Amino acid sequence: MAEMTDEEAEKLDIYYTENTIMPVRGKPGTFAQRKEQMFAVDALSAQYFKTKAAVEHKTTMEVIGDLVRRELAATAGA
Repeated sequence: MAEMTDEEAEKLDIYYTENTIMPVRGKPGTFAQRKEQMFAVDALSAQYFKTKAAVEHKTTMEVIGDLVRRELAATAGA
């Protein structure tokens, strides 16, 4: 493997210093946000969501979101 020149190393140092995403203190990260979205359902509901998601090629969260939106639309129309 060829060694880097000082100029190449300096360019990489500047690039990664300016382009590295650093977490902002006090704001939840991706995993913390996902944890807030988690909730427990009974075994029948969980199996229903998993099966429907597989059939529709969606995630379980997309299936649940669709269900909630349909329910809200039906409630608003009533």
